[in-house]
Amino acid sequence: MASEAGTKIAALKAACRAGGVPLTVQRRTILEVLADRTDHPTADQIHAAVRRRMPDVSRTTVYRVLDTLVRLGLAVKTPHPGAAVRFDPRTERHHHLVCTACDRVIDLHAPELNVLRLPDTRRLGFEIDDFSLHIRGLCADCKGTRRAARRRPRGSEKH
Repeated sequence: MASEAGTKIAALKAACRAGGVPLTVQRRTILEVLADRTDHPTADQIHAAVRRRMPDVSRTTVYRVLDTLVRLGLAVKTPHPGAAVRFDPRTERHHHLVCTACDRVIDLHAPELNVLRLPDTRRLGFEIDDFSLHIRGLCADCKGTRRAARRRPRGSEKH
C-alpha cells in the first residue's frame, strides 16, 4: 500500500499543478489516508482517521477535499445501498461485492465483466461514460456467522 499511496501523491501533485489547485497538507494527508484503505470508507470514517494525524481538521475540510479528489480523478464516489456515500481510491474500472448483512464492500477485479454489452440508452437521452457492477450477497464472515448459528443446537442459547 505504501507504493500505491506514493503513486497517488505523485498523481495529486500533477493534478493540482494542471488544475491550478494548491497542494495543501490537508489534501495530501486525506489522499494518503484514503489510499491506505481498502474498505471504501465514508467521509466520516476518513475524517476520524485524518484526525489521528491532524486533530484540528474539520469535517467540512474533509468533505471538500474528497470532492476535490473526485473532481481531479484521484478517487471515485462509490454508490452504496446504505445512506452514506463511500470513497474509493481505485479509479480503474472494477466492480464491487456488497454484503447485505454487514454492508462491507469488497473490490472485485473481473475482466470478463468489463466486456458486458451495455444497453442502448439513447432513447432515454442517457449517454454511458463508464460502468461498474455492485453484486449483493454475503461476505465470508457473515456467511460463516450464519452457518455457525445454524449448527448451534436449539436451547443452547445463554439466558
